[in-house]
Amino acid sequence: MIELQNKRVLVMGLGLHGGGLGVTRWLLKQGARVTVTDLQTESELATTLEQLRDANVKFVLGEHRGTDFENADLIIRNPGVPRESPFLKIAREKNIPIRMEMGLFTELLPRGMSQVIGITGTKGKTTTTLMTGAILKRANPKTVVAGNLRISALELLDQIDADTPVVLELSSFQLEEFEELKRSPHIAALTNVYPDHLNRYRDLDEYTWAKAQIFLHQAPRDIVILNFDNGVCTRLRPKAIGQVIWFSRTRAIKQGARLERDWLVWNDKNGSHKILPVADLIQGEHNIENALAAIAICKAWGAADQTIAETLREFQGVPHRLELIRELDGVQYINDTTATAPNATIVALKTLAPRGGTIFLIAGGSDKGLRYADMARTIVETRARVILLDGSATQKIENALTAENAASLIIQHAETLQEAIDVGRENARAGDLVLLSPGAASFGMFANEFERGDKFRELVSRL
Repeated sequence: MIELQNKRVLVMGLGLHGGGLGVTRWLLKQGARVTVTDLQTESELATTLEQLRDANVKFVLGEHRGTDFENADLIIRNPGVPRESPFLKIAREKNIPIRMEMGLFTELLPRGMSQVIGITGTKGKTTTTLMTGAILKRANPKTVVAGNLRISALELLDQIDADTPVVLELSSFQLEEFEELKRSPHIAALTNVYPDHLNRYRDLDEYTWAKAQIFLHQAPRDIVILNFDNGVCTRLRPKAIGQVIWFSRTRAIKQGARLERDWLVWNDKNGSHKILPVADLIQGEHNIENALAAIAICKAWGAADQTIAETLREFQGVPHRLELIRELDGVQYINDTTATAPNATIVALKTLAPRGGTIFLIAGGSDKGLRYADMARTIVETRARVILLDGSATQKIENALTAENAASLIIQHAETLQEAIDVGRENARAGDLVLLSPGAASFGMFANEFERGDKFRELVSRL
């Protein structure tokens, strides 16, 4: 670890998710001389900059300058910055070290990766992380939960000692540094892999490889949790060095967590243990899968069955993920803004369709290089009606529906989220749902998916 006192540290990418802000504050506490550079402008970053108003930081906004990358002692890149950036190439040519937050954080832990439980996956990683964190906090109140959760892990270091379990949600972007450092958590979980972020990665194989870094550098004493129902996970099995534990909704497995009739069950060499009836779990087929993953993780860690059951029974879900905002005139308004890929919207539609009534789906946004044929088929199967937001993915959704001879399911193109909500309200009747589950990113209309969800919540609350 480089000594930071009086070192020139360049933070590349401040962003609006909170991570860049936390990294900057932590670096200042270490005595570093910090410069922040971001392609976004001062007005675009206003909410983050306000929190650094009195800090001794130099800002270079709206551009990157080659000289800043040539003269730094250390560069911290935001996960959203591709490692192929030409400015990072400048730094590499000068042999300037380039790090990311998660690499620094795990390096500074008292026991390093041996106290880390890492969780990744295309879908379900946040819910699984928070379920796992809640269970382990009940078992050990010292437990810390961090990662891809809009807070900086570095700012939590003061709370962590050698006996602290550290639960990390890790994105594919964050895991890129684990490949460079040849480092994986002691307990690693991969919930699933589906096409996503193909505007960042060349193809699904490259994206999968980034996800797999969570376990590829383990030792034989380590543990990897994999989803038996996901084809990519089963294909990755031969690459695992650590002990493999499965979870499954559909298969009978001897070692792992499974769905057995109407129970979540843990199987091991000591037999079968009923953990929780499905009826006691938060609703949604996807939450069965998330809970099975959390059970497998927590049993691998050593949590008691009763601790797991009590926590899962109390778990109420995650904001922005199939979050019921309100019911008005018999119509439910549901916020699923974190559905930034078509597979997530498919899950939302299949989860909500059995409730009956018509789903008025607010969809569309910024394209991530994904395909929408399966999402269009699910829209048809669930008989949803569609309100499209502006964005580069929107035409792809419309084309996919047209290919299914279902363009008539599109009610309207909405220029604003307010207009989309208004259209939903005008058309919905008692028993129907207005669902924000875009199947696309939010860039262009909003800073990120969380701002989009917050705006949806605000607008719906005003109805």
